[in-house]
Amino acid sequence: MISVENLEVEFSARPLFQKVSFVINSKDRIALVGKNGAGKSTLLKILAGIQAPTGGIVAIPKETTIGYLPQVMVLSDTRTVREEAELAFEHISTMRDELARMNAELAERTDYESEEYLNLVERFTHENERFNMMGGLNYQAELERTLQGLGFQRSDFDRPTSQFSGGWRMRIELAKILLQRPDVLLLDEPTNHLDIESIQWVENFLASRCNALVLVSHDRAFINNVTNRTIEISCGRIYDYKVKYDEFVNLRAERREQQLRAYENQQKEIADIKEFIERFRYKPTKAIQVQSRIKQLEKIIPIEVDEVDNSSLHLKFPPSVRSGDYPLICEDARKAYGPHEVFHNVNFTIKRGEKVAFVGKNGEGKSTLVKCIMNEIPYDGIIKIGHNVQIGYFAQNQAQLLNEEITVFDTIDLVAKGDIRLRIRDILGAFMFGGEASEKKVKVLSGGERSRLAMIKLLLEPVNFLILDEPTNHLDMRSKDVLKEAIRDFDGTVIVVSHDREFLDGLVTRVYEFGGGLVKEHIGGIYDFLQKKQWDSLDMLSSSKLTSGTSASGRVEVVADTSPSEGKLSYEQQKEFQKRVRKAEKAVKDCEDEISGLEAKIAEIEEQMATIEGASDASLYTKHGELKKQLDAAVEKWEVCSMELEEIQL
Repeated sequence: MISVENLEVEFSARPLFQKVSFVINSKDRIALVGKNGAGKSTLLKILAGIQAPTGGIVAIPKETTIGYLPQVMVLSDTRTVREEAELAFEHISTMRDELARMNAELAERTDYESEEYLNLVERFTHENERFNMMGGLNYQAELERTLQGLGFQRSDFDRPTSQFSGGWRMRIELAKILLQRPDVLLLDEPTNHLDIESIQWVENFLASRCNALVLVSHDRAFINNVTNRTIEISCGRIYDYKVKYDEFVNLRAERREQQLRAYENQQKEIADIKEFIERFRYKPTKAIQVQSRIKQLEKIIPIEVDEVDNSSLHLKFPPSVRSGDYPLICEDARKAYGPHEVFHNVNFTIKRGEKVAFVGKNGEGKSTLVKCIMNEIPYDGIIKIGHNVQIGYFAQNQAQLLNEEITVFDTIDLVAKGDIRLRIRDILGAFMFGGEASEKKVKVLSGGERSRLAMIKLLLEPVNFLILDEPTNHLDMRSKDVLKEAIRDFDGTVIVVSHDREFLDGLVTRVYEFGGGLVKEHIGGIYDFLQKKQWDSLDMLSSSKLTSGTSASGRVEVVADTSPSEGKLSYEQQKEFQKRVRKAEKAVKDCEDEISGLEAKIAEIEEQMATIEGASDASLYTKHGELKKQLDAAVEKWEVCSMELEEIQL
């Protein structure tokens, strides 16, 4: 579908890529990986046609369409959600306006027998058939179905995009791309502002509906679940692996060992040649051999070793005073903004040394409760902070509190104490501030860089209670590993608000789920929680231990007992559950096969209609219309089956 040959990119005379070549085929789902600054986002922009390379060729067939989701989006604040999504159908709007113009001209003209009038009728008929063929009459229904599938309510459609958070704006942009149905999808960090449930929805879509995909992400679980091929950018070259990311990591380690052995052998060879030259340089009898060795040395092409830092870096929080047994107690906590109730009746106790996660959809109150705990906003109920508790708090706005007039190095040097000061540059390098970047002033840093700097600063402060709100959004995989290890070894108490399953795995032992104004407690790690979520629909039907109550807003809520014993299904229930899932999955698969078959038939007819003979064949247009109706019915059936499958798995 896309062929890249001898691609070269230079910035300020510094080569980023050199002679890069690869091909993107249909059904390829590629993870684009490499260290920060290696050029991943640049390569996506080149594939999307937004940036031109210094040299080389990017060959994209004329009929191939590309959808590009950038890491940072710019949406007009003057449009509503519906209007922004309608931009995906600009070509249809243009055709509709042209048809309206021609229709008005036909109504005004009276020269019915003239050649110009007959040509206008013929052109109007042809364009009208094309308009209907492209779904011009029902694109609004498709638009609404897609927005609702991405979690928007009908009441959201006419709200301006300015009222939505970054995560919801990303969904609007994603909806536009899906509605365009591109042949190749380019995604740059799509999970940065999504919650866990949204990430799983995107995973399911990419696994079942997209054609070809090139993905940049630091979410290890996401790329493992979505991709089947890994392309690494290293030392200005690419290495192409036809495997998932986890398998790639092992193969890359083997490759680097081979490079190191070859590099060591080459260095030994170079040392031997230099020694010979120095020993016999001034002996006339060896002049020919010396000149031969000099030429041999000049011809040696140095072996480069991949830019992989295998040095171990272990951070440990500085010692702090011991806190009380219960650092945090919430009793009947409630927060509302006017008539909108964010959460109510929140009751839980966190013991000293516990590490817990706050998860849930965007806008359900995770960060709001954190702000209540930090006493940044007023709330109802009781939130008690325990004895001797020293809180280290990381939020996105922490970056705004940094001193902008000093350098990155000095920012950390001011808080580092003792032996850790000798390792400041190693720590900065682990968080992508290596080399000259450590001498930058804070005021020139981007928002992501400031967030990383604020995280390093927090790691070096003596605290016994950490509250981290989305700490991994601007970290690469190595930085996340360093942070995760530091938190795992931390002997204090931790609350993590995060959507990164790989980061939370093995780190937390309790999960608090936010949703529908409630906060539910789940014992176990993040994958235990996700597994229980798949059983919830059956649990709610079969469990006799249900409690009901009325919220402050007057609605009745049902909450299942969350004790560990109630989270398990009996053997018979599991069999029945798996049977229902298999049946629903088969129904979805049958629909997808039917859709693929119909799309292939439609494409074949459209090829015939594009010929001179086919353009005048009325039977082709009739058959095409019938197939389109069948396709619409098949798509509606697929949506019903998919919703049934999702309801079973919720």
